[in-house]
Amino acid sequence: MKNIKKYGIALSLVGFVFVKPVYAHCPLCVAGAGAGLSLSRIIGIDDSITGVWMAAFLGVMSFWINNTIIKKSKSKKVYFSLQKLVIYVAIFATTIFSFYRFGLINEHNGLIYNLPKLTFGMLTGGVLLYLVDMANLAIKKKNEKVLFPYQSLVFTLGSMVILSIGIYILINYFI
Repeated sequence: MKNIKKYGIALSLVGFVFVKPVYAHCPLCVAGAGAGLSLSRIIGIDDSITGVWMAAFLGVMSFWINNTIIKKSKSKKVYFSLQKLVIYVAIFATTIFSFYRFGLINEHNGLIYNLPKLTFGMLTGGVLLYLVDMANLAIKKKNEKVLFPYQSLVFTLGSMVILSIGIYILINYFI
């Protein structure tokens, strides 16, 4: 038993020294979000709330793609001023189009402000996520550092939870 503890501690120390840092928008996080969204539809969570989390999934994926393009480019010539926004909108537009094209969005579940619930959730979640990311970047730039560990994750996840609760209240008490 002592040997197992020694090896465990040694491996942990080696990991802290030699492992590269993990960024907030990693591929594993994106894959986990996609699996969670599939499960939410299976267990019957309302489409508008699923749409909010689908927006978070798509938004984080677009940020990840943008960061990968910037890192892979040898020169800054492939980066243009609105690249992040263009990638963001393109991913949302193609996803929503494909959902309509293949019948994944239906109006039988109800409408919110004349939009199918999944589309409403994706649009509101997408707009909020982009605004929260811009605010987070502004805070980082103003302070020249993050205010607390995992700041980006807390802002992103917190905004999606608050929006999900707000939509839940909207659906159950006002619509």
